[in-house]
Amino acid sequence: MERFDLNTCKKVKEWLWKDVKRIVIIPHINPDGDAIGSAIGLNDVFKNAGFESCVIVPNDYPSYLSWLGHDGIPYIYEQCKEQCNRLIDRADALFFLDFNDAKRLGKLEEYLSLKTKPVVLIDHHPEPQIKAEYLFSDTDVSSTAELVYDFIKTVGMLDKLGIKGANALLTGIIADTGSFSHNASRPSTYSIVGELISRGADKDLINESLYNDFSEKRMRLLGYCLSEKMEIFPQYRAAMIWLTSEELKRYDFQIGDTEGFVNYPLSVKGIIFSAFFIQKHDHVKVSFRSKGSFATNEFSAAHFNGGGHKNASGGETNLSMNEAITLFRELLPQYSSLLIKDY
Repeated sequence: MERFDLNTCKKVKEWLWKDVKRIVIIPHINPDGDAIGSAIGLNDVFKNAGFESCVIVPNDYPSYLSWLGHDGIPYIYEQCKEQCNRLIDRADALFFLDFNDAKRLGKLEEYLSLKTKPVVLIDHHPEPQIKAEYLFSDTDVSSTAELVYDFIKTVGMLDKLGIKGANALLTGIIADTGSFSHNASRPSTYSIVGELISRGADKDLINESLYNDFSEKRMRLLGYCLSEKMEIFPQYRAAMIWLTSEELKRYDFQIGDTEGFVNYPLSVKGIIFSAFFIQKHDHVKVSFRSKGSFATNEFSAAHFNGGGHKNASGGETNLSMNEAITLFRELLPQYSSLLIKDY
């Protein structure tokens, strides 16, 4: 069964070859493995196909993903704003990857709102809010990287996917599934993984880069979180971790250091819902994860200005850290019937 409407894909293919020469690919702010992997993978294909293509990320990304970039790719908007603006001005098409709301463009949102460039959105988050000429959205897939692979194949450019692109797309899939530990039950996902490996993707290198390339301070920060900052609510099958800006500074926090921390409480027997609060300069960022039927995206949207997937979502609040974690504690009893369901 084809994932994309073939007529739409035919139109996109004709449009690309007829009217498009310069392409800018943009993932979401605070890009993770799927965002970076999807963007660099698609960029590899476009460049190999002869397009002038580049990737612009709204802000910096974790160092453990830096090996995927090359030749100045990606550009970091917060570090070279004028250069990025020029690239956007010259572009014939914009590809938005792995986000469903313009608010996730960060400081790029304002500049892009002034432009009338054709937009292609490829994303696996629910209820996309972005106006796009071409929309490729599927919430059932493991990752945007998997969607990008299907897009490349359906528009007839799979032969342009090189080793760099294959590594990038496999990184996205492995990152967004936690190395196939969640949202990875579709046989088609593994067929795509097999194809990427056959094209040169190095599964062992990717896993090593994602999960075994951390600093000593990051490991000590994780130990501190689990020992001192994890609170368990067994009656609600829930848990939370929180970190203040002072604690982050104490452990010399670097971008990406807390990636995956929210998942650790789910390893505790009986826990199905986990929250991770991290203090930023002017707000508190929150990540949510769950197992089973509990919808974290609905919880996040209702109380923390967020959204995402059912079992993996995020949000933020202007409350203080103490107020935010107090709110979380007070909300749990209201959701007890859902959290202890089938228990």
